[in-house]
Amino acid sequence: MTSAASQAIPATMENFTVGLIGMGDMGKMYARRLSAAGWRIMACDRDDKYDALVEEFSNNNKVQILRNGHLVSRASDYIIYSVEAASIGRVVAQYGPSTKLGAIVGGQTSCKDPEIKAFEEHLPPDVDIVSCHSLHGPNVDPRGQPLVLIKHRASDASFAKVETVLRCLHSKVVYLTAKEHDRITADTQAVTHAAFLSMGKAWHANKQFPWEGARYVGGIENVKINLMLRIYAQKWHVYAGLAILNPEAHRQINQFAKSTTELYYLMLEGRADELRERVYAAKEKVFGKENSPKWGDRPLLKDDVLDRFSLGKKPDSPLPNNHLSLLAMVDCWSALGIVPYDHMICSTPLFRLWLGVAEHLFRDRGLLDDCLRVGIEDHTFRRDDLQFTIAACGWAECVALRQFETWRQRFAVTQEFFEPRFKGAVEMGNEMIKAVLESEKK
Repeated sequence: MTSAASQAIPATMENFTVGLIGMGDMGKMYARRLSAAGWRIMACDRDDKYDALVEEFSNNNKVQILRNGHLVSRASDYIIYSVEAASIGRVVAQYGPSTKLGAIVGGQTSCKDPEIKAFEEHLPPDVDIVSCHSLHGPNVDPRGQPLVLIKHRASDASFAKVETVLRCLHSKVVYLTAKEHDRITADTQAVTHAAFLSMGKAWHANKQFPWEGARYVGGIENVKINLMLRIYAQKWHVYAGLAILNPEAHRQINQFAKSTTELYYLMLEGRADELRERVYAAKEKVFGKENSPKWGDRPLLKDDVLDRFSLGKKPDSPLPNNHLSLLAMVDCWSALGIVPYDHMICSTPLFRLWLGVAEHLFRDRGLLDDCLRVGIEDHTFRRDDLQFTIAACGWAECVALRQFETWRQRFAVTQEFFEPRFKGAVEMGNEMIKAVLESEKK
């Protein structure tokens, strides 16, 4: 252990062991970050992954890979379940009874409702429960990013130990209840993911890579394309669990599909006055009145940052866009009474990008009016808008029926379509997020 790491660990916790059950991308990120700070880690995943994990962490003497969760639970003082939200009940039922006497247990799932229920049902009563959730992906630097801590059933001493362990992430800690967490993640993540998932389905349905033509170019389009590809490059269960298992998410995703459908009908039927009235009413409710806007003096996003991250060559005459996805998002927030700025303290980088491009569109009256004109007069995007509407309704139905397998199949077929383009796109998406986060600090 280095002297710096030793100083970070209190003398009373020198023998404290952190257990990780589940070594997916986030589990591995936690293992590396915590062990680098000097914490002793015991970790496991499925038995068929044991040999590969042993090899992967063979050069890290702070991380010990064990065969199963029973061994991790028996020997660890603080156990973090980093498994799929859909599997949390089964995994806790299997390993929870083996938890060390007086230990602390938490989870890293994006939906706390099933997680907390599993802990309450299967953990011994002498075990404290402190859950967490890093609100970013495994490839994003956790420094300065929101980290939710949930003191569900724990002494002040146990909670302080969790804070001490996770301090090495250098994240911005947000203290919430499990219910507050699920409501905020539904507001900020579930609908945002639904928008990008629907874009991917629409482009897939029309067999197009959007960056190859003149329709989707410029800062806003770069965000749409890069983040859509970023989401489809991830594991399907990350988004399915958050949407299907979070009771708070169902209403949001259903409203997004409804907003998309109704706005598309107004465009299709040429009802320009009704479209304008509805969009401007949503603008006022979400972003405030002209003389007292809710956005800050400085835009969340700058064009010069986003324009650098284009997968295709910008044509001489890019086509205008009606931005149905952004209009539907703001209409959805309006209908549900969501003020997105209220959640900035625990927002993900992806949500801040999405809010940033929505703000960019609605800040510029000329751009917004042109967007509405294109929606009524220009039929260039009709096919894409039709498929986007169908996709949004499809995801909403999937969530309402709690169909994990249908979700997986819908996701997988579109993932396969875009997969040949993932490598460069995901790298560019990472660079875009990094540049935007850096610009926020200035």
